[in-house]
This record gives sequence, structure tokens and C-alpha cells, in this order.
Amino acid sequence: MPHPHHEIDVWSVEGSFQHLIYSPKGAIEGVLIDTDGVPTQFVTEPQDPLVVDLFAKLRPGQTVVIEGTEAPASPKGDAPHTVYRFERLSSVDGHAPKEPAGGEGTRGKVVRFNYAKHGEANGVVLDNGDFVHTRPDGLHALGLKLGDMVEAEGAARPLVAGAGRVIEAHRVNGKPVGPAH
Repeated sequence: MPHPHHEIDVWSVEGSFQHLIYSPKGAIEGVLIDTDGVPTQFVTEPQDPLVVDLFAKLRPGQTVVIEGTEAPASPKGDAPHTVYRFERLSSVDGHAPKEPAGGEGTRGKVVRFNYAKHGEANGVVLDNGDFVHTRPDGLHALGLKLGDMVEAEGAARPLVAGAGRVIEAHRVNGKPVGPAH
């Protein structure tokens, strides 16, 4: 059954990097920046190696531009500052961030869809074993079907189980992917 598709507002926020935010298990799960004296938090998935690559080298005071979507209200109450879900690090001190280690691409035929925790397809698995992560909105916009040939560009990291990799796609078949584009 089709689900209604709605546009997600992506905010681009510039500020001074303050510090990393850690999960109770010690993983990086976000950053706090100062935007004209106002704390702004960007949350990420804990244990995401791409986030570690992007944020672990930042120093307090560096100027960053981060893109994110407004985080839903927490059942635990209002946050004391603005909270966004991290989408992309656009720049550090006026320069594009370096591609995380393992940045590359992949090419193959779509053999199945991959599904997010909430049940919506968030990417495709190729015949070479690589998982091309597009997020649901990116996959919807691409209109990929089983059997389609895919050429994807983006940061790559090994899958925990298996011989393939996860490709955090920023371009698929020559088309930009994701709200940051």
C-alpha cells in the first residue's frame, strides 16, 4: 500500500563547533554548535563510522555549516535548545569536509530492497553484495526497481556481516541523492 510522501525541510545552520555529544555507551551521537550565542544540537545514529570520521577531528571554535531536519518532539519533554537530526556536514572553516575514509562507489544490479526499522525501503542491495543507502526519500525519487543497473557514489564502509559494503550514496546513476542536494 502506498504511503503519502511529504517534503522534509532541511535546515543549513552555521555556527562555532563546541563539542561532541556522547551516548551512554561512549559512541558519538551528535554535536553541539554555537549559533550567535544560541546552542544548537545535531543528533546522529550512535556508532555510525561516517559520523566518527566527520566529527572526531573537529576542534572547538571551528566554523561549521551543518544541514539537518527538525527533530520530532521528545516524549521526555521540550529540549532547552534547538535539536536537529544530522543530514550532512557542508563545510568546516569555509571548506568542504574531506571525504571520509573509504569514500568510493559501486556498480551492480538491484537484487532486493533494504528496509529501515519503521518498514520503509531505504536503499537497495546489489548483486555484488553492496548496500546502497539512499534513505527513503532518495529511493522514492530515484524510482529504482529490481533488476535495474545502479552506479552509486559515496562514502563506503564494510558491512558488519558479509563481504559487501555500505555506500552512503550522494549520487546514483548520475543523479544527486538526499535532501542535501
